[in-house]
Amino acid sequence: MRRYGKHTDEDDIRSRPGRRGTRPRTHIRPKHEDAAEGMVLTVDRGRLTCLVEDRVVMAMKARELGRKAAVVGDRVALVGDLSGKKDTLARIVRIEERTSLLRRTADDDDPYERVVVANADQLAIVTALADPEPRPRLIDRCLVAAFDGGLEPLLVLTKSDLAPPDKLLELYGALDIPYVVTSREELETGGAADRVREYLDGRVTAFVGHSGVGKTTLVNALVPRERRRSTGHVNAVTGRGRHTTTSALALPLSEVDGWVIDTPGVRSFGLAHVDPSRVIHAFPDLGPGTEGCPRACSHDEPDCALDDWVTQGHADPARLYSLRRLLAVRERTEGD
Repeated sequence: MRRYGKHTDEDDIRSRPGRRGTRPRTHIRPKHEDAAEGMVLTVDRGRLTCLVEDRVVMAMKARELGRKAAVVGDRVALVGDLSGKKDTLARIVRIEERTSLLRRTADDDDPYERVVVANADQLAIVTALADPEPRPRLIDRCLVAAFDGGLEPLLVLTKSDLAPPDKLLELYGALDIPYVVTSREELETGGAADRVREYLDGRVTAFVGHSGVGKTTLVNALVPRERRRSTGHVNAVTGRGRHTTTSALALPLSEVDGWVIDTPGVRSFGLAHVDPSRVIHAFPDLGPGTEGCPRACSHDEPDCALDDWVTQGHADPARLYSLRRLLAVRERTEGD
């Protein structure tokens, strides 16, 4: 057996190359400057369906993105096989900066934030006027999430043949939110879709609502080429519908330019992630009045400067009431 002393000649020592070769490791990542641009249409168990130019491409997220996940509506950069052929798979290497973000948590005490949709311009809140009964607290929560995430809200009230919309519209009149009122007959004949489509032209609109309100029926009418199974059934005991949309899906509008993102029916909309200080940005007429507020003002306390601002006639008192109702929504349950 050959033995080596203190002063060995390194050339005499045989080294065995590693299984991965002798190339040194590096933290420098490729820039993928030649990556193609795409839009995420839906996500299913780690596989992402993306639109690249006019092709639908299946992709997976690159390891280098870490825990950052792509969601429906994301603009992404892809490399690999972009042919869109069966059994091919591309790789998402970059998620572009988002312009808006619709998020929710399971409840107000849940620290886990769930991103629902990215880069939407508008949030269409679909609510039935009866069967099931409207839930104003859920509407309030969706409005807060929209204002917090940078989306403009749109109210879509269905089943007006079962109940009048006046009372519900009065509750949100001070917010100046655009709205469309439809009946069951209009949903079935397509008349509702024609009127809603006017608000969707040239925009990316996410649709949200609890089950049984006719959301998916409306989306089917807006995008007849991609019909999704409609709910159509409401539990007679609970007054709630059954979930039939199980994943968010982006669909191109027919007849006008724009996109619809259909989301699963929700029964709760937690706001644990919302910073109340961002909600005031949706009230530009009240914003200047907060300059005299004490630090960390909740805008619903005795020293709030908004009271004097409204008293001096700078804004409508109904606007301040609406702001405070939305800011307090986290303190109330959705069934109140």
